[in-house]
Amino acid sequence: MLSIKGVMFDFSGTLLRIEPVERWLRGGLEAHGRLVLKDSEIAACADRLARMGAQPGGPTPHEVPAHLADLWRDRDLTDDCHRACFTALAREARLPDPALADALYERTFRPEAWHPYPDTRDVLAALRRRGVPTAVVSNIGWDLRPVFDFHDLTQYVDVFVLSYETGAKKPDPRIFQLACDSLGLPPDSVLMVGDDPEADTGAAALGCPVRLVEPLAADARPDALTAVLDLL
Repeated sequence: MLSIKGVMFDFSGTLLRIEPVERWLRGGLEAHGRLVLKDSEIAACADRLARMGAQPGGPTPHEVPAHLADLWRDRDLTDDCHRACFTALAREARLPDPALADALYERTFRPEAWHPYPDTRDVLAALRRRGVPTAVVSNIGWDLRPVFDFHDLTQYVDVFVLSYETGAKKPDPRIFQLACDSLGLPPDSVLMVGDDPEADTGAAALGCPVRLVEPLAADARPDALTAVLDLL
């Protein structure tokens, strides 16, 4: 029987999910304001963006171009590298205007572009009621705290541990250790919940139990997080 006293959660694909690529593209086009595309052109461009993995938190690249391999490897270590990587991937998708890459990247920061999974609030609130502290541990190149503020979820999170702020990214055990230290708990009593079988299982090197969920669309995964409560 596990003795769980704290929980670490991944962000994207675990607690929240970014909007579909086509909706993200339409939001970027609206902000860009200088292009009018047919629906068929938008659909085709969205497909190219998805194949390139140009949406942070969205589909992974089918293949990272060789000249972007270093940027892709280090994308979550600094904010500058993150922006450079994803705007470069967007431009590789043959955008109708290269300047659209920056509008798309900025769209990623919009809190309304992110949607909590149906059981996210209930699970975080239940953990708070039970006195179980929580951390959000994310490989990311920008500050996700405003997204949590917008969705009124910050009240349920004790600490945010973000790769671009720490200089360490999952699966490096150091980032999980930082989270456990911030919670004031030994790793073997802190559950890690994530969606990435490679990155999030890095916590196991410290002795943390790990539970994986599927990174489905927000409306396609109603209660996967709820099972976490059964482990307490």
